[in-house]
Amino acid sequence: MASTDEILSFETAMERFDPVLGFEVHVELNTKTKMFSSAPNVFGDQPNSNVNEVDLGMPGVLPVVNRAAVESSIKIGLALNCEIAESCRFARKNYFYPDTPKNFQTSQYDEPIAHDGWIDIELEDGTVFRVEIERAHMEEDAGKLTHMGGATGRIHGAEYSLVDYNRAGVPLVEIVTKPIVGAGSRAPELAKAYVSAIREIVKNLGVSDARMERGNVRCDANVSLMPKGATQFGIRSETKNVNSLRSVEHAVRFEIQRHAAVLSAGEKVTQETRHWHEDTRTTTAGRPKSDADDYRYFPEPDLVPVVPSREWVEELRASLPEPPAERRKRLKEAWGYADAEFRDVVNAGVMDSIEETIAAGATPQAARKWWMGEIVGRAKAADVDPAELGVTAAAIVELNGLVEGGKLNNKMAGQVLDGVIAGEGTPTQVMEARGLVLVSDDGPLLEAIDAALAAQPDVADKIRGGKVQAVGAIVGGVMKATRGQADAGRVKELILERLGVNA
Repeated sequence: MASTDEILSFETAMERFDPVLGFEVHVELNTKTKMFSSAPNVFGDQPNSNVNEVDLGMPGVLPVVNRAAVESSIKIGLALNCEIAESCRFARKNYFYPDTPKNFQTSQYDEPIAHDGWIDIELEDGTVFRVEIERAHMEEDAGKLTHMGGATGRIHGAEYSLVDYNRAGVPLVEIVTKPIVGAGSRAPELAKAYVSAIREIVKNLGVSDARMERGNVRCDANVSLMPKGATQFGIRSETKNVNSLRSVEHAVRFEIQRHAAVLSAGEKVTQETRHWHEDTRTTTAGRPKSDADDYRYFPEPDLVPVVPSREWVEELRASLPEPPAERRKRLKEAWGYADAEFRDVVNAGVMDSIEETIAAGATPQAARKWWMGEIVGRAKAADVDPAELGVTAAAIVELNGLVEGGKLNNKMAGQVLDGVIAGEGTPTQVMEARGLVLVSDDGPLLEAIDAALAAQPDVADKIRGGKVQAVGAIVGGVMKATRGQADAGRVKELILERLGVNA
């Protein structure tokens, strides 16, 4: 049998098979209290400090539905072009695991609050791919297990486990797509773009903090393969709880390659959950994947149906903010960016940062110069998202002002930016601490120019003879002598004046 560690090249996999995708994105809502209890919904507090009897499944307690969570769920459904149910109900999803103290999860099964929607996903080259939404339903989150003493942080090999019930009962909306076919080799890219779009929507709605590193948005990625020309879906695997955009893309790509190796060896893919490992960018087997029947769903007897009035739904529809796609169109026109320029900004994940920088006083061109020309490159080198570098809009405006005010040149500004990222202070503080002040006084510059001309008399003769472009060699000598702190524009002017040449 083909080892689960074996993979085919992605190109070979695409020659032989067509991928079928499906995504279940779990969105934690940022309500003040939990889905069915009055316990605080707060991230980062001491373990087991935000729990009460309902969260712990104590005998005799009764849940109460959080109205704010229902409202947020309806908003998500509307933003995904879903139909909002006139009546829906909760169900008990039965399974036994230590992070679920009730031994069941209160969720929705056959009657979700939102169903049959769609979202258009724009890929990096502008191609638009429509993803159909099967349902968006309400449920509660489970607690969090921490496995101690093992080498991998997983239950296998751990000496013991700790459980924190602070997350138990946190309101969730699970967004489930219909099977996605036709993506071909762009399946990994589509996966990343889809989850990014969901995160953008829920953040724009204000219903979730949408911080993937905190688990506010998590994706279960389903992958199966069909031989070229086939119409019947293959057996799927489900990579659980992937919590970064890059990881979603890499997990889908890896699973396509792994499935292709198994199928090419004449074996069958096992229907199972998989664990994603960011360090190796691989998956490992979890548990056999359960079907709906295995959970023995039945209607929640302690909760009445949720019946949102049509008036309420329409009020919420009218209150929705500007959709992200329309916002992007508006910003592109306002900033005057070309299609390719704006697409690069979106793909780099710095659109919000540029908007904040412009609002703080920078021009659209200056904001784009700093974020796309400086910060994105540094983020790629560090293999992090640009936002993780911690550069604020105010810092960019200040840094740009130092350049435009003649206190820094671009090279020096790059050094100052590195200092800001390193936590050395504001741009002005870094500039002063590092002694990075632009030399624009003619006296020191003329001394450096005379020395550079004396060192390169042949170049000086070429400039006098009309080859003005040769002035760059003299400018370079001056910049070296001043450790890059000279005003290059003023240096060029002074060189030509010294040689009696008109530019």
